[in-house]
Amino acid sequence: MAEIKYNSTAAGGYDQGFARVSTHFIPYLLRAGRVAVGQRVLDIATGTGLIANAALAAVGPDGHVTAADLSPNMVDQARRRLGEVSNVAVRVEDGQALSFPDGSFDTVLCSLGLMFFPDPASGIGEFRRVLRRGGRVAVSVNTVPERSYNTRIHVMIARHVPSLAPAAARLFSLGDETRLRSLFENAGFEDIEISTHSHRFPVESFDAYFEHIERGWGSAGEAFVALPEALRHLIREQVRSDVGDRVGPIEIEVEFRFASGRK
Repeated sequence: MAEIKYNSTAAGGYDQGFARVSTHFIPYLLRAGRVAVGQRVLDIATGTGLIANAALAAVGPDGHVTAADLSPNMVDQARRRLGEVSNVAVRVEDGQALSFPDGSFDTVLCSLGLMFFPDPASGIGEFRRVLRRGGRVAVSVNTVPERSYNTRIHVMIARHVPSLAPAAARLFSLGDETRLRSLFENAGFEDIEISTHSHRFPVESFDAYFEHIERGWGSAGEAFVALPEALRHLIREQVRSDVGDRVGPIEIEVEFRFASGRK
């Protein structure tokens, strides 16, 4: 089965294409995780370090943040963002097989990463293992393709490239509230909370929206630019129809579901 990955172009362009979307939802994740001054926080699937940077500000100089991602390209981007601050560490980690000792962190955060895991239950189990007693895990996930910013494009590509269908479906596999809650319950979490938040992002035109995809930014862009030219044109027009382009400004509705639980 094809996997969704980030090459250097996809990782390097992530912030230009998607940072404003991710940044809007950061406060919801930090609140779900009860991030506070002095805590030790793990941000797994950190991407370019947006969540880790916000967590670093929340924990203050007496806290510590570890930013980790499976993609070395993303880790390079996170290092550039987080710099040489003494109370932050950036490293390559597999979220399903973390290298940290049991009980290492007060909070574990995972923004839009868990659905990429081949086995999300294994990932949640690892998050719990490295959490101290009484600590909290908080994750965010996509809900449905029609309320996503760019991951809807994976689904459209998969209609024409069947080998990508399982990976595309996985991006929305945790959006169901019942399944997400069960994942936390089966891992042994208590005080589980689920919330859903949405926002409509204005874009000046469809061309402006789709430009980042045509540049190969993000995982959707990486998948798109690898396609034959005729198929790229077809998918571009299908996306145009899907977002309701009427030649002028458009709005993209984005919805994330947040789940948290206490060890």
